[in-house]
Amino acid sequence: MKKILLSIWKVIRNKYVAATLVFLLFFLFLGENNVLVTHQLKRDVASLNREIDLLEHDIKQDSAEAESLFGNMDALETYGREHYYMKRDNEDIYIIKD
Repeated sequence: MKKILLSIWKVIRNKYVAATLVFLLFFLFLGENNVLVTHQLKRDVASLNREIDLLEHDIKQDSAEAESLFGNMDALETYGREHYYMKRDNEDIYIIKD
């Protein structure tokens, strides 16, 4: 065991190996853009891309709904009555919530 440790120590004492180890240690764990930060940023980008896809889907769905509403006045009136509780002048509306 002692011989193995001495042989490893001899290799590490080499100035090129030591410089390489310090360089790798700094950039892998201690630097500003280390492996952990890079991994976190990749996860954030993936999450934001999923959110973009969801919002684009919602935009397409809302655009199709708006297209159908503005083309048909009866559908627009129905939408206004259901979502915004609009009424005609001669009507009374009672809203019952559970």
